[in-house]
Amino acid sequence: MAAAPWTEVGDRVFVRRYRTWNGEPFDQNVGAVLASDGLAVVDTRASHRLADELLADLRALSRQPVVAVVNTHHHWDHTWGNARFAEVATWGHERCAARVASDSPGVRRRISADEPALAEELAEVTFTPPTRTFTDAAVVDLGDRQLALRFLGRGHTDNDVVLAVPDAGVLFAGDLLENDAAPSFGDAFPVAWAATALRLSTLVTGPVVPGHGSVGDRGFADRQATDLAALAGLGRSVVEGRLDEAEALRRSPFPAAPSTTALARIRVELDGGAS
Repeated sequence: MAAAPWTEVGDRVFVRRYRTWNGEPFDQNVGAVLASDGLAVVDTRASHRLADELLADLRALSRQPVVAVVNTHHHWDHTWGNARFAEVATWGHERCAARVASDSPGVRRRISADEPALAEELAEVTFTPPTRTFTDAAVVDLGDRQLALRFLGRGHTDNDVVLAVPDAGVLFAGDLLENDAAPSFGDAFPVAWAATALRLSTLVTGPVVPGHGSVGDRGFADRQATDLAALAGLGRSVVEGRLDEAEALRRSPFPAAPSTTALARIRVELDGGAS
């Protein structure tokens, strides 16, 4: 399971990019923030085995204990390692906790059917929702530094949060931003996402860590917010009958496959049925 070494993107703020899983591309970032009280971890990966690898990599980074975990949203690839951190406080949006509990069994059945090579590994997972939840904002006290957690609005899911390390000028965006590949729209709210991404971009003062792909900067965040706004506008035009879907796909800033999913989600979202 190849990963680049830990990269320090700000004072005692590290990112490790896990590029493959089971021999397949699986480009995902995990964060580690060092402080006087210990380590905070941003997302726990997709299985107990991957979380065990993460724990070994954390021990290679620092002898400090893990004292906090933050889940950026409920998706399985970000939360199914939580059980390996069950002794520490795990932070997430209140809907993240609810959806880890409610959605995970069905997601495991679907992935195991689609990817039989992963079935045994995923069968080991104990679904473990965040234990410290919030609605709009929270602060994680790590002694000599604090982490600021904020829910900026619906986007990639209905429970995405961003994590700022103010003294280092680093922002973890979760899957509200993705680099080197198109965003994922499977259960997204693309119209709301455009506004959320704009709010996010105004918070970027230094490195911004996407859930997947290369670490970016304010320019990257602004460009993705602009692209999401363009896609939302195209989708609205399709729903209102002012543009046909083929033309919307031609104009989309993203590839056809994710754009098709996004247009379908926009239709549901504008009809009030997205959940």
